[in-house]
Amino acid sequence: MVAGSVPDVNPGDLLRSILTSRVYEVANETPLETAHKLSARLGCTISFKREDLQPVFSFKIRGAHNKIAHLSPAELARGVITASAGNHAQGVAYSARHLGARALIVMPETTPSIKVEAVQALGAEVTLSGDSYSDAQARCDTLVTETGMTFVHPFDDPLVIAGQGTIGDEIVRRATDGLDAVFVPVGGGGLIAGIGAYLKTVTPNVKVIGVGSVEADAMSRSLTARHRVELAEVGIFADGVAVRRVGEHTFSLAQKVVDEMVTVTNAEVSGAIKDVFDDTRSIVEPAGALSVAGMKRWAEDHDVTGMHLVAVLSGANMNFDRLRFVAEQAQVGEERETLLAVTIPERKGAFSDFCDVLGKRVITEFNYRLHGRTSAQIFVGVTTTSRHDAQGLIARLGDSGYDTIDLSDNDVAKLHVRHMVGGRAAGVTDEVLHRFEFPERAGALMQFLSVLGGRWNISLFHYRNHGADVGRVLAGFEVPPAERGQFHTFLKTLGYPFADEGHNPAYRQFLTG
Repeated sequence: MVAGSVPDVNPGDLLRSILTSRVYEVANETPLETAHKLSARLGCTISFKREDLQPVFSFKIRGAHNKIAHLSPAELARGVITASAGNHAQGVAYSARHLGARALIVMPETTPSIKVEAVQALGAEVTLSGDSYSDAQARCDTLVTETGMTFVHPFDDPLVIAGQGTIGDEIVRRATDGLDAVFVPVGGGGLIAGIGAYLKTVTPNVKVIGVGSVEADAMSRSLTARHRVELAEVGIFADGVAVRRVGEHTFSLAQKVVDEMVTVTNAEVSGAIKDVFDDTRSIVEPAGALSVAGMKRWAEDHDVTGMHLVAVLSGANMNFDRLRFVAEQAQVGEERETLLAVTIPERKGAFSDFCDVLGKRVITEFNYRLHGRTSAQIFVGVTTTSRHDAQGLIARLGDSGYDTIDLSDNDVAKLHVRHMVGGRAAGVTDEVLHRFEFPERAGALMQFLSVLGGRWNISLFHYRNHGADVGRVLAGFEVPPAERGQFHTFLKTLGYPFADEGHNPAYRQFLTG
């Protein structure tokens, strides 16, 4: 059933569908595990709902199979089709194989090979199309018409929602010592619609709190606006929730069952991945750790003493090469590392004096290059125990006469400047600085460079593969003031998301003349 083809559903009506779902033909009833270390830190009981332990390492198998298992013999004989960049694709492929049906999955060309190969290994056919989920969905719509195959929506279908809702039933049955709040990752809304419908019908006093990525917060914006909001673009670090527009059914249900929404950054998600690893020795994907990141953020603003909080770990389809980026971000996200730009006098003993102020703290990074004879700029990473500890360090540096800028939340500093060497270039004139993103695939960087062309001289360029599905570039161009309007028009024709970083403090401090 495609969104809009059936009447609106409400939590009470959905309860029967949840209780009669056919998920356990293929899915596991996953454990609710106490996170002892995180519980001790937050002063309450924290439990992880381990959906990362499903056969396809994601909760998506529940909804996909419940939908496919309810198809008529004629619908099943035509085969099933869907568009997905990962977890839903594997759920559909697994279920189709179990039921002996043909499965065709349309995936973006930017999908990491590990996910494509995982779907193919389950016996499904894969068609690659476009750079984004939206492109893949458009191709899928065409193929549905051409082939007559049965479409399995990744989230906006009552049977899919009901399948995901079985998680709520398992949580309630296993939380024998009481339950105060459940934190759920939110993309298109199928997971929170299903879990929320069950909880609000059976245990109405339990809070249902959704967690979205700051780069993909369609549900949060939609609930605030009271209508579905379509995002112009989404970030795909947490690719499992990278949805531009939530579903009709899921939005309607979310309005009835979601108590709050929390939005978190990539650094906070990376810190949450580390938290899960510390307690379980398992590595979840970014979308899978959203709930933990949101729970920690929520706990900062509420007295959680004595509470029982549950975080749904929605999946663990993590690319190994993304771990480097996650590890770098985790220290900042956990507030265990503070990145600073510090100006020190250029004289003998200045380094020693500066280190005396830092005390016995562990230095995680230290970048310095001589520039001028009166002062020097240092990019330094320092271990801290909390944001309060970091603020105390910054205040102490200021009291000691050091001009200090906190770069801990500065993406340009974290992704680019900390890895750049060489400092300022004296001969550069009229430089403008922009940050770009482009779909990451073989040859993508060279294609990006060819599109830039040679009309304006490139004075600075930094690219680093972060193991993500999107490439990030910091580029400087020499553009005379009279040509700035033409240059901006040129940037808009490139087709790549971009942002002006000319006033970024990390750039002004370390890379300008």
